[in-house]
Amino acid sequence: MSSTDPSEKRRTALDALHRSLGATMTDFAGWDMPLRYASERDEHNAVRTKAGLFDLSHMGEITVTGPAAAALLNHALVGNIASVGVGRARYTMICQADGGILDDLIVYRLSETEYMVVANASNAQVVLDALVERSAGFDAEVRDDRDAYALLAVQGPESPGILKSLTDADLDGLKYYAGLPGTVAGVPALIARTGYTGEDGFELFVKPEHAVELWQALTKAGEGAGLVPCGLSCRDTLRLEAGMPLYGNELTTSLTPFDAGLGRVVKFEKEGDFVGREALTEAAARASQNPPRVLVGLVAEGRRVPRAGYPVVAGGEVIGEVTSGAPSPTLGKPIAMAYVDAAHSAPGTAGVGVDIRGSHEPYEVVALPFYKRQK
Repeated sequence: MSSTDPSEKRRTALDALHRSLGATMTDFAGWDMPLRYASERDEHNAVRTKAGLFDLSHMGEITVTGPAAAALLNHALVGNIASVGVGRARYTMICQADGGILDDLIVYRLSETEYMVVANASNAQVVLDALVERSAGFDAEVRDDRDAYALLAVQGPESPGILKSLTDADLDGLKYYAGLPGTVAGVPALIARTGYTGEDGFELFVKPEHAVELWQALTKAGEGAGLVPCGLSCRDTLRLEAGMPLYGNELTTSLTPFDAGLGRVVKFEKEGDFVGREALTEAAARASQNPPRVLVGLVAEGRRVPRAGYPVVAGGEVIGEVTSGAPSPTLGKPIAMAYVDAAHSAPGTAGVGVDIRGSHEPYEVVALPFYKRQK
C-alpha cells in the first residue's frame, strides 16, 4: 500500500487499475492519485445526476481503542465524542492549544470502546502524533491504521441502487453519518453513509487486498446506471458547490472554528477539559462581540475564474480573500468561497468584486452552499 522511502510517492492498492483506465495522475499530499480519467466536467455531472466511483485510499485512518477511548477523544478533540452512538459518525475538529485548527475529521464509533478517526491525507501524520501525545494518562491505545484500509466512495443519486445490488446490508435503514459492517460483492466492509460531494452516497472501508475486486464489482454493477470513475479534480468542484470546507483553503492553523463559521462543532458543555478549551472560549466571546470575517459564496457575473488567495474588493478596498474557486459545472459560471468582512457578507451585497490580476471582476455574494440536492 505504501513505500518505505519517504521521497517516493505513496500509491494506493488501485494504482495499476487507475493507470489501465488512462487516468491523469497527480501528487496529492505525497500520494500518486487520479486527477481525472477523461473529462472532469463529465465526471462532476455524473455524480450530480447518476453516480461516480472514487478512490480515497489516501485518507488517514487512526483507530482509538480501550476503556478510556471516549474520554481520550473528548479530551483531544473539540466535539463531544462520548455522546456518539455505536454505528454513528460525527464531523469534528482537532485544534491546537491556541484554538487553531489542526484538521477537520470524521469520527466513527465502531463499538463501545473502539473508534475510527479519519483525517485528511495532508494532516494524517500531524493528527496521529497529536492523538498519541494527548493519550498520555488515558487507558486507551492510538493505532496508525493508514495501511490497513483502502477507501472507495460511490456518490450520486444512483449510488443506493448500485450498492443494493451488491449487498444485503440494510442501506435503507442507514442514516446519513452512520456506518455498519457488512459485505459488498463478498468483500467485508465498513459501509458508511458519508461523502464530500453534496450528494447521497457511501464510503466503503475495506482491506487493501480487496480494493481491486470491489472496484471492479461496483463498476460492473453501475454500468446500466451511468456510474463513471472519478478523480480528485471533480471531487473538488463537487465539494465547492456543496459549500464544504477544504483543509488548507477554508481551514488552517491560523483560524479557530469560530473564525471559520464552524463554532457549532465546539462542545463546551461536555465533561472535563479539552485541548484548546480556554482559547476557544475567548474566540467564541470575540466572535459574538466583533464578528470575524464570514465565509460566503461568490458567483461570477463574467467568465474569469477566481483562485485561492485572490483579494475580494469593494469600493477600492480589500474586504476579504478567496479561499477556493473554480468553474461550476452545475451553475455554468465561475464560483468561489471567500472570507469577507461581516459588513459585506449579506447575500446580494452590491459592489463586491474579485481582483483577478489587477482587474476587478464583479461577483454576486450568495449564501452557502451553492448547490443543495433535492431530498
